[in-house]
Amino acid sequence: IDLNAAYRRILGTAGYTIRSAYNGAEALEIIKKEGEFDIILLDLRMPVLDGIGFLREFDAPRHPDTMVVLFSNYEAQKEVDEAYALGAQHYILKAMASPRELLHSIEVLLRNKFTE
Repeated sequence: IDLNAAYRRILGTAGYTIRSAYNGAEALEIIKKEGEFDIILLDLRMPVLDGIGFLREFDAPRHPDTMVVLFSNYEAQKEVDEAYALGAQHYILKAMASPRELLHSIEVLLRNKFTE
């Protein structure tokens, strides 16, 4: 089982509805068709349209109810800073988060989002 499948499985088992996209363009199409999501886990490195390109197109201020969480192994501070400037709100280093730790982080982020 690949790591992405493990993340999908544990989040799905916890009751979350998951939509997966393998590039930023596909993610934008899913959002266009299905509407808003509570959280987007965004990798900076993706084919076709990377995370920064996705954020430019997504235009986070137009989606105030969607939390964008960088979830990437890519640690270039310049790109992370740019992602924050484009509306990303959190950063989880993929290499440091097991699927269960990711689930805990998502639970905390959502709890805080809905109690603000």
